[in-house]
Amino acid sequence: MSPLQTPSQTVGPFFKPALIRSGNESLVTSNSRGERITIEGRILDGDAAGISDAMIELWQANADGRYDHPDDLQEKLIDPEFHGFGRAATDELGRFRFHTIKPGSATGPGNLLHAPHINVSIFARGLLKRLVTRIYFPGEQLNATDPVLNTVAPGRRSTLIARIENADQPGILRFDIVLQGENETVFFDV
Repeated sequence: MSPLQTPSQTVGPFFKPALIRSGNESLVTSNSRGERITIEGRILDGDAAGISDAMIELWQANADGRYDHPDDLQEKLIDPEFHGFGRAATDELGRFRFHTIKPGSATGPGNLLHAPHINVSIFARGLLKRLVTRIYFPGEQLNATDPVLNTVAPGRRSTLIARIENADQPGILRFDIVLQGENETVFFDV
C-alpha cells in the first residue's frame, strides 16, 4: 500500500447507537385510522445467519392510499395521526418488528394503481448503499396488476410477499429479508 492510499473499511456498525430511537418501530398512534398490523421478520445473510447490526426503514401510504408527503397530491384523505415512516434496528438474531397499518392502494407514475405495499430500505455493515425492496400483502387482488411487482420474474415474486404464519393471528405478518444466496429477496435499483 502506498502512503497516499486510505485503507478500505466497511460501513458501520453505528446504526443502533446513532440512528435508532425507541418508539420509531411503531408507526401508529391510538388515533391512527386503518387496520392494525404487525410486521415481524429477520434480516439474514447468505448463510441464513441473522444480521445483528442492521437498520430497516419503512415508508408507506396511509389506510386511504395517500403518503404524508407534499408531492402526493392525490385527492385522498390525510391522516394527521399517521406519518408512514418507521425505523428499527435488528436484535442479536437479526429480528425486527414494526407496528403499523395496512396501507391503501396508491397511484404511482402514469396514475397507475399500485397494490397495497410498504417500501423498505435496509442499511447494514458492509453495504455502501442501502438496499430497497417492497412488502406486498398475501391474497391481495391488485398484486396481479401491480406495475412494480409485475416487473419481477414470477418465480421470484414470493420474496416480496409477506405471509401469515398463524391463521388465528392474521394481523401478524412475517417478512424475512435475505441479503444473498438461495431465496434472496428481490431488491430494486433506485
